[in-house]
Amino acid sequence: MTINKNQADPRVIRTRRLLQDAFDSLIQEKDFDSITVRDIAERATVNRTTFYAHFVDKFEILEARLMESFMTIINRKISGHEVLTEETIRSIFLGLCEFHKDLGTICKKRNTSLVPAFEIQIKKKIQAILLSLIDKDKMLLTPNTQFLINTASIMLSWGMYGAAYVWNNEGRLISAETFVEQTMPLVMNGAKELLG
Repeated sequence: MTINKNQADPRVIRTRRLLQDAFDSLIQEKDFDSITVRDIAERATVNRTTFYAHFVDKFEILEARLMESFMTIINRKISGHEVLTEETIRSIFLGLCEFHKDLGTICKKRNTSLVPAFEIQIKKKIQAILLSLIDKDKMLLTPNTQFLINTASIMLSWGMYGAAYVWNNEGRLISAETFVEQTMPLVMNGAKELLG
């Protein structure tokens, strides 16, 4: 748990950015497993106590960095979308492909331990985005309808995440746009419950 500091304080923002930048440069040079809090603090020219005032451990700084990257991509892709449509789902799916592709840039060294560290958080964030775009009146229906909508959003978020992961992991043999277009019929079949 991060110590609760005034997140709007420019000094807090600057120190946090220093730590994240130090982590970004280290992840380009070393495997995640071999990076220590001491390495990050030294690179940021702060002491370890300062690091712990901002992050619990190196996993939290990794998660913050990856979620920031993910949300930057997704926010750009769904800008202007106010309700869940097929186009919104396509945009989220393309964003996931872009995010997986960019992981290679964020982490140049082989970092197999990274996937489990953030995968669940990304899936939950996708699900929350999907649910936030659903017609609110639909969510006020019967408990069974709410259950189906929630289950459909879980399946859709996990399915899109998994498909984008495999597309990237298998070498991106086709463009993200082609991949998404070819798989959208499968995705939309699963999204019927969300779209109504």
